[in-house]
Amino acid sequence: MKRYVFPGSFDPITLGHQDIIHRVLPMCDELVIAVGENLDKKYMFTLKERLDFINKTLSNDEKIKVKSFKGLTIDFCKSVEATAIIRGLRNPADFEFEKSIAQMNRRLSGIETLFLLTAADYSYISSSIVREIIKNNGDYSSLVPDAVLNSK
Repeated sequence: MKRYVFPGSFDPITLGHQDIIHRVLPMCDELVIAVGENLDKKYMFTLKERLDFINKTLSNDEKIKVKSFKGLTIDFCKSVEATAIIRGLRNPADFEFEKSIAQMNRRLSGIETLFLLTAADYSYISSSIVREIIKNNGDYSSLVPDAVLNSK
């Protein structure tokens, strides 16, 4: 079985994340969306809210499983017997950052990382930009799924 893991903080999930998810689904039998919980990181949305956003946005696809995790992503991937890790790339800086992590993950576990280029329509979107817009009461309606919009 091809079980892929798409890890992230998803604080919040964006249309860019959603695009990657929909594009990777035909390539795998199961996609685990792994929502990370790092106690050293400050989140705008609680873990429960982030999980709810994803579940509400993607609830109609049985191939998708949504889970939370703490610790190393690679340990979570091993625990669910993942065959690959999915990462979206918006720009060359993303690639440089992700490349060394992918190489280390492969060395530690043998699990490959598959990179998908973000669609041009979403390449400027990041969760951190969305959070900044929300903090400043800006319009973020074209950046996130309805589940996030309906939460405020």
